[in-house]
Amino acid sequence: MLAPLHRPASCSLTRRWTHYRNMQFLFRVLSRWPLWLLHWIGGGLGWLAYALSPSYRRRFRANAAQAGLPWSAVRPAVAQAGRMAAELPWLWMRPHDADLGARARVEGADCVDAAHRAGRGLIFLTPHLGCFEVTAQVYAERFGERYGALTALYRPPRKAALRDLVDTARHRPGLKTAPATLAGVRQMIRALKAGEAVGLLPDQVPPEGMGVWAPFFGKPAYTMTLAARLAHQTGAHIVLAWGERLPRGAGYVVRFSPLEEAVPHEAESAAACINRAMERLILQCPGQYLWGYHRYKNPRTAPADGVLA
Repeated sequence: MLAPLHRPASCSLTRRWTHYRNMQFLFRVLSRWPLWLLHWIGGGLGWLAYALSPSYRRRFRANAAQAGLPWSAVRPAVAQAGRMAAELPWLWMRPHDADLGARARVEGADCVDAAHRAGRGLIFLTPHLGCFEVTAQVYAERFGERYGALTALYRPPRKAALRDLVDTARHRPGLKTAPATLAGVRQMIRALKAGEAVGLLPDQVPPEGMGVWAPFFGKPAYTMTLAARLAHQTGAHIVLAWGERLPRGAGYVVRFSPLEEAVPHEAESAAACINRAMERLILQCPGQYLWGYHRYKNPRTAPADGVLA
C-alpha cells in the first residue's frame, strides 16, 4: 500500500511567499492610480457583485428594509461597497510620507482634544460606514504625535498571503494593530491605561460567548461586549468616528462625536446603547453603509485560541 504523499512545508511557504509578492505588486501598482479612478472602477464592481450574487442582493435589501429605509436611500450603497474595496490599495500602500493632508477634512476635532485633556484613553467606535480605514489614518496623522498611537483591533484574513499583506500595509506611523485575541485585548488595555486611543468596529459579529443579543434596527443582533468592558475597566472615553467618502474621488470627511448616552454596566443594556449609537450614525448617511454585511447571523463557535472578533 502506497503511503500518502505530503507536500513539503517548504513548498507551502514558497507558494505563500509568491502569492504575497504578487498581491503586494498588484496593490502597489493600484496605489499609484488616482483615487477618482479607483472609485470609478469600484463603483462598477459594486454593481457587478450585486447583480451576480442573489444571496448578497437579498441580504442587502433585507437589512435596509429592517432599518425602514426606501430603496432610493440605500441604492448608492451598492456602488459604495465596491469603492470601499477599490480604495484599499491607495490607503494601504501609498508611501508613508504621503499624508492624507487636504484629502481628508476633519469635523469634531475638539471632541477628541477634550477627551484626551481629561487624562484618560479613548475608545473609537466605527461602524461599517463609509471608509472606516481612513478614520484611523486621519487620527494618526492629526493626533498621533500629541497623544500617542492608535491601536486598532482587527481580525486577520483567513488567507495567509492576504494576511501578510494586511499586516504589512496597516503598520503606518502612529498606528498599531491588535489581533482579535485575548493577547490583543490586553494590548488595548495597556494602551488605554497609557492614555492612548484604540479603535473597534462594534457592528462586527463576534464569536459565540463574546457578545450578547441586542436590538439593531429593531431586530436582535449578536453584539460584542468588548467596547463597554474596556470603557468600564479603564475609564476611557467613547468617541464615535466615521469617514464619509466624497464624490469623484475628492477625498473624505472624518467626523468625530461623543457618545450621547452613558454606557450601562449590564451587558445587554450596554450593547443596546452602543447599537443605538451606531444606528444614529448610519442614518446620517445610509447610502454609504455596508448593507450587505451579514449583521444578523448566528455567531460562530469561538476557537480554542481565544479569537474574539
